[in-house]
Amino acid sequence: MLTRGGITQYYTDCSKKQAFTLNGLRQDGPDMDLELPGEAIELQKLCRDFAATEIEPHAESWSEQERFPAEVFLKMGELDLTGLLIPEEYGGTDAGFVAYVAAMEAIGAADQSFAAAWNAHSTIASLPLAAFGTDEQKQKWLTPLASGTHIGAFGLTEPTAGSDAAGIRTSARRDSDGWLINGTKMFITNAGTEVSLGVTILAATGTNPDGSKRFGTFFIPTGTPGYTAGSKLKKIGWHAMDSRELVFDNCWIPAENLIGEEGNGLRQFLDVLDGGRISVAALALSLAQRALDLAATHAGQREQFGRPLTAFQAIQHKLADMATEVEAARALVYRAAWLADNGRPFGQAAAMAKLYASEVANRAASESVQIHGGYGYMRESTISRFYADAKILEIGEGTNEIQRNVIARHVIRAAGA
Repeated sequence: MLTRGGITQYYTDCSKKQAFTLNGLRQDGPDMDLELPGEAIELQKLCRDFAATEIEPHAESWSEQERFPAEVFLKMGELDLTGLLIPEEYGGTDAGFVAYVAAMEAIGAADQSFAAAWNAHSTIASLPLAAFGTDEQKQKWLTPLASGTHIGAFGLTEPTAGSDAAGIRTSARRDSDGWLINGTKMFITNAGTEVSLGVTILAATGTNPDGSKRFGTFFIPTGTPGYTAGSKLKKIGWHAMDSRELVFDNCWIPAENLIGEEGNGLRQFLDVLDGGRISVAALALSLAQRALDLAATHAGQREQFGRPLTAFQAIQHKLADMATEVEAARALVYRAAWLADNGRPFGQAAAMAKLYASEVANRAASESVQIHGGYGYMRESTISRFYADAKILEIGEGTNEIQRNVIARHVIRAAGA
């Protein structure tokens, strides 16, 4: 049976090994095992079974209705699947990123909208509290998030700021023994659902002596006066995921709602962003694999000129290219996850995984639609939903242009240039 802390013990045992080889370089540290640990395999099976019964049969109707199934998220909480990256003392399972990626492969293959909401909850909504919150804040807010009785949200993007995180205009001004929040956040996931606990936001708190902005991270509970969630936004894909504009109009919160240090909010956000990029990369990997599976199945069943599509070399080559790229993406994603779990620098690896996996997902979805032909263009087809969901993976959690900037900085720094 899957037990809390079991996967953590696996990595503790691995740390006793002497060295590993990565990119041809021998370095001190544990061996990188390309086989998933047993606990991760068991977790993935649990998620596949859950997805097969609770997600897959309903995904199309959720998409058509543009409804987030909060009741299914609560069921995930009952199975301890909503706090995989959170310590056990705060209601999580502390499974680690490798196990989380394995779980995401199963959930994302069933429905990207639901998986994306789970992703936002599990990473950028929960990790700031886990990394920088006080024990009191963790007990109050992180525990219900990790246990899955409520869903979490994070608000960074604004109408005039996204990739330029430092350009946000939402402000937090000291007011008596609290903070007064004013501003607008855009494209925010989960904050408008009926099980929303609240939203963690980044806000400008003032300026430094050199004129640069200061930032703070704040938790704003659902129902706080002055905090309003707008109507659901209409998106190209991710139809079942709840995305809204959030407005803060003289929204007052007590001083204890500040997470971490005032003035260090942007750095705190960037510190947890790498983990979020691994999660989005895993989401992209799940889509790419599902697109490949759907294409192979359809090609084996569809006949043209008296033969199945799989008999034609053109189709065989498409499937071969898709399969090769999916496996390459899988290697990058799990490598980044493994580095994170083993306490090694993983910023560059996370950016590479997110960049490549998201672009592979888009290519795989496009080729899968092409193999499906007219059937793939119908909204009733499963691949059409995944095709519509693919594009956002190149935008969310830092656009792919930003990922290339991050990777380039690492490469230039390593070269001493």
